[in-house]
Amino acid sequence: MSMRVTFDLDSKDLDYFRAVFRRARASAEKADEAEIISKARAVIDEVGSGDNPAFIQQRIGKLESLIGMVEDGEWALAGPERSNVLSALSYFAEPQDIIPDSVPVLGYLDDAIMIELVVKELQHEIEAFADFCRYREEEKARNRNPNLSRQEYLDVKRRNLQQRMRRRRGAAAKRPAGGSRPRFRLF
Repeated sequence: MSMRVTFDLDSKDLDYFRAVFRRARASAEKADEAEIISKARAVIDEVGSGDNPAFIQQRIGKLESLIGMVEDGEWALAGPERSNVLSALSYFAEPQDIIPDSVPVLGYLDDAIMIELVVKELQHEIEAFADFCRYREEEKARNRNPNLSRQEYLDVKRRNLQQRMRRRRGAAAKRPAGGSRPRFRLF
């Protein structure tokens, strides 16, 4: 049996998460990329090896995609998008939480909430990376132009997907969510 639990975050709650995220982002600017990734992986391992609820494990698992975006040499994420993903990962490298991780069942609840906010914010980047991974896996089965090498083919797909990602992010930034209310932003 499962039960769905929902709750609303008001402006004060969102402001708190935004402030915590900005502190993590400032730390990320000073931190080594490998250290940020290592600490995020440690959180994934800790949650996976413990007796944590499925809803926590499911959300923490989304960090793998963010790590993949940064580590994947063929994806070659650069510029502000790379910085945004590293900022998101740096939150999980910070030891200070709203709820200490050692609290049974609820210790990672604040992390799960932040992951939901980050995934919503980085939706276009995550979708583009997932599409790129699918293209890469399927590229042998596709009838690609025989005049293109595998690398050339992937370069074209990567450029197109990253352009789409930036267009969608730009369009989303211009339109408010829910009519007159401004859209929640982390970056």
